[in-house]
Amino acid sequence: MSNPGKLNTSSSELDLDQPNIEDYLPSGSSIQEPHGKLRLRDLLDISPTLTEAAGAVVDDSFTRCFKSNPPEPWNWNIYLFPLWCFGVVIRYGVLFPSRVIVLTIGWIIFLSSYIPVHFLLKGNDKLRKKIERCLVELICSFFVASWTGVVKYHGPRPSMRPKQVFVANHTSMIDFIILEQMTAFAVIMQKHPGWVGLLQSTILESLGCIWFNRSESKDREIVSKKLREHVQGADNNPLLIFPEGTCVNNHYTVMFKKGAFELGCTVCPIAVKYNKIFVDAFWNSRKQSFTKHLLQLMTSWAVVCDVWYLEPQNLKPGETAIEFAERVRDIISVRAGLKKVPWDGYLKYSRPSPKHREQKQKSFAESVLRCLEEK
Repeated sequence: MSNPGKLNTSSSELDLDQPNIEDYLPSGSSIQEPHGKLRLRDLLDISPTLTEAAGAVVDDSFTRCFKSNPPEPWNWNIYLFPLWCFGVVIRYGVLFPSRVIVLTIGWIIFLSSYIPVHFLLKGNDKLRKKIERCLVELICSFFVASWTGVVKYHGPRPSMRPKQVFVANHTSMIDFIILEQMTAFAVIMQKHPGWVGLLQSTILESLGCIWFNRSESKDREIVSKKLREHVQGADNNPLLIFPEGTCVNNHYTVMFKKGAFELGCTVCPIAVKYNKIFVDAFWNSRKQSFTKHLLQLMTSWAVVCDVWYLEPQNLKPGETAIEFAERVRDIISVRAGLKKVPWDGYLKYSRPSPKHREQKQKSFAESVLRCLEEK
């Protein structure tokens, strides 16, 4: 009987096409012929890279941050299916048309008021900005009404003060609409195409909003300068930043960018948590346009959400901007019941750099070399 502790391999199994490990070793290094038999389990035991890779496959916490979890189907039998069909008729045949009418009326009221105010009151900027803020809050309220939004706000309403910035976790662009209906924030946001981009460059521009493009590296310096100028103005709208930099599925929080925490001002955390009993508010911009996302919300029963305005935070003595950002992320995550993960959300838009891959390859090659030399 063969010894079960030994792995018998044929010559055909050793002729597999394998990468040239020596290409990733330091110059002058070479693989020594092993003195004893090398078993497959030895390679597995000495390779933390393989362990790390296996763990990434089994528990991919990065990908899970950007996945929408569909609800469990409940219309699976003959008793529930007719009820589900009746709900579809109500949502698409009654609620959706009525919500379209509500949103249309909202736009008519908004545009018929905003356009005259914007052009006729240019000589009185203070009054014009005040009325424009109220009108933007109004149209955002119509948007929330078009989803039958049930939003509960906790804590004191934000006020206009210099040297303060508001930061919130980010699930969808509707985060901005839900927060905007209570307070006319100036937001820093990715520049979008289509009708959303048109609203950004016209209506939202009047609020002092700041736009950027992720593909333009020079935008970072420009945005940073605009942020510092904005927070110093006493009459400017409160500044709202989503420091994650991307939409996350409201189960997790990814790393906060430190830009909002380097401004030398008070940081006011806002926690946003959606109840997915009727609809998942997460917007996956890679798979769905914002128009389709809005249609999904408008054909659901309701959007249920809680918003917490949390205690303002300041930089502690000896604390770095990164540590400050993590402390604020802790506060938001605990309040909203979100799980923290140590990932940069921008990795969603880019592949790992060649330098990072080369480091991993070199580490793997060195671990295999050490095992061969020991044998």
